Amino acid sequence: MSVAPSLDDGGGTLLCWLREMRDEQPVWRDGYGIWHVFRYADVARAISDWQVFSSEVGRVLPIGEKLARGNLTRTDPPRHHALRRLVGAAFSPKVVTGLVPRLAEVTRELLDATGGSEEFDLVSALAYPLPVTVIAELLGLPISDRELFRTWADRLFDRDVADPNDPELARKIDDATADMLAYLSEHCADRRAKPRQDLISRLAAVEADGERLSDEEVVNFSIVLLMAGHITTTALLGNTVLCMDEHPEVWAQLRADRSLVEPAIEEVLRYRPSFTQVGRVTSVETELSGQIIPADAIVTPWLLSANRDEREFTDPDRFDIHRTGTHHLAFGHGIHFCIGHLLARLEGRVAVGVLLDRYAEIRLVPGKPLEFYSRGIFAAREVPVSVRPA
Repeated sequence: MSVAPSLDDGGGTLLCWLREMRDEQPVWRDGYGIWHVFRYADVARAISDWQVFSSEVGRVLPIGEKLARGNLTRTDPPRHHALRRLVGAAFSPKVVTGLVPRLAEVTRELLDATGGSEEFDLVSALAYPLPVTVIAELLGLPISDRELFRTWADRLFDRDVADPNDPELARKIDDATADMLAYLSEHCADRRAKPRQDLISRLAAVEADGERLSDEEVVNFSIVLLMAGHITTTALLGNTVLCMDEHPEVWAQLRADRSLVEPAIEEVLRYRPSFTQVGRVTSVETELSGQIIPADAIVTPWLLSANRDEREFTDPDRFDIHRTGTHHLAFGHGIHFCIGHLLARLEGRVAVGVLLDRYAEIRLVPGKPLEFYSRGIFAAREVPVSVRPA
């Protein structure tokens, strides 16, 4: 096989393939010259050792470069540290915890909007609008534009980039992101002229390393917060319901003991992480699991594979909310550990808590096939559910 299997069947084929690769080819070069890393220990090193595995992939794979400057996920230290400090306070435990009343309010309003229906799509009703509403409010963007944000997210995350050497790839990504860049550029210009109490205004006003952020950096930083700031929770909430449908006894356990909600969310993140993989590029020749990887090589560490590694987790293909000492990599590891992980976790816990208040049971609608993202995001696009009121 020259490339990894897709997620079109819900991930079954991919998970089997990842297990085989962990055992037989833990570091593997695919038909396009990309190096894939599968075992937990190797993935943890590849996503945290930034001096060897750089996040500045554009110097080797120049695609999406219009989104690179100011993008936390594509920046190494020392610039990365400066950028991260700029919004660190906005995602501190104190600030995030203070959002609990608003999260609960939005969750209840969104469920009220289903009109008491006993069947609805969880993604459209709750899993998408909840996190996008919260992050848009933090950034200072109109909530009325949230369907526009969804269109942009679909364009960005729907790309099945099997061949990174496709000469048309850079143009396709630029075309897919042009509207989003123009929209946020307008908001950046507005905040330069009329600052407000929001994150875009803060980014436009503050200094990093003694310099003001450029408009390009403000826009790209905002894009990362907007896109990554909702897709993780959207996938997490949908995946929580998928896991509960596979294990209906867990829903009853959570209703009986709300202290289990937090470990249940962590197990969902391990079992079905929102993102399957990330990208890096080697700065020097290095070695993983006995395999020499040359300098300037594109490397793909598989978060999904690491979270299912038998060398790290006992019986990893079993969904178990009573696991102890979990240390999954769903949010990454090291300096690039997701800056919004506290918010995503809290959104998950609050939303599940409200769902437990409302519904004695929540199951997938029988007979309705699920459509999954092909690559990159481990989630269903829609999650049709039937509910029984509490």
